[in-house]
Amino acid sequence: MIKVVVVEDNDTIREGLKILIDGTERYSCLASFSDCKTMLKDIKELNPDVLLMDLMLPGMNGIEGIKKAKSILPELTILVLTVYEENDLIFDALCAGACGYLVKKTPPSKLLEAIEDAYSGGAPMSSNIAMKVINFFSGKDIRRKPYSGFTRQKLKYTGSSGTEILTKREKEILSKLVEGSNFKAIADSLFISVETVRFHFRNIYKKLHVHSQSEAVARALNEKIID
Repeated sequence: MIKVVVVEDNDTIREGLKILIDGTERYSCLASFSDCKTMLKDIKELNPDVLLMDLMLPGMNGIEGIKKAKSILPELTILVLTVYEENDLIFDALCAGACGYLVKKTPPSKLLEAIEDAYSGGAPMSSNIAMKVINFFSGKDIRRKPYSGFTRQKLKYTGSSGTEILTKREKEILSKLVEGSNFKAIADSLFISVETVRFHFRNIYKKLHVHSQSEAVARALNEKIID
């Protein structure tokens, strides 16, 4: 059972998401909230597998909500579902700790697949969002204006290099992530459990001083941590 919590201020959309999730086998919507402040009061007790989050919310915005939710539950999987496709918001959300980013026009079946993918350790994104991310990492996104989130400047770290501090197994797992594999695919290819993969990623995040898969991939590519 994949346990989901929804944060969405539009009553119709929020109720629709709850009905969709609860009405699908192996999925359960533990709770739904219209704002981040209320969600943050209950998130630790609810302890969901996936938090489905809008960005433009009353009071505290979704980016700040992601940061605070991750500070309460560092291993929480957060998937953004919003109408906004601005580059700043995409990268701010990923930098804050979201694992994926979808637009609200995503068909229900694809949304459920994305929730399962996120739960399994993937980084689901709408095709156009994925292209923006690819262009950013490849240096082709020359139109993007500087902002306070995920800039190339922030990808520079001090201290030991990732090559020195990551074990052979950790570099192997990080390489699989860069290739696009989710946690289940990594586990299957290395003949280990998904929980073991999660354990290794917790260590990778700590050693690289990152908070999301996107940041881990960015550092791996920019600093040539993996072969």
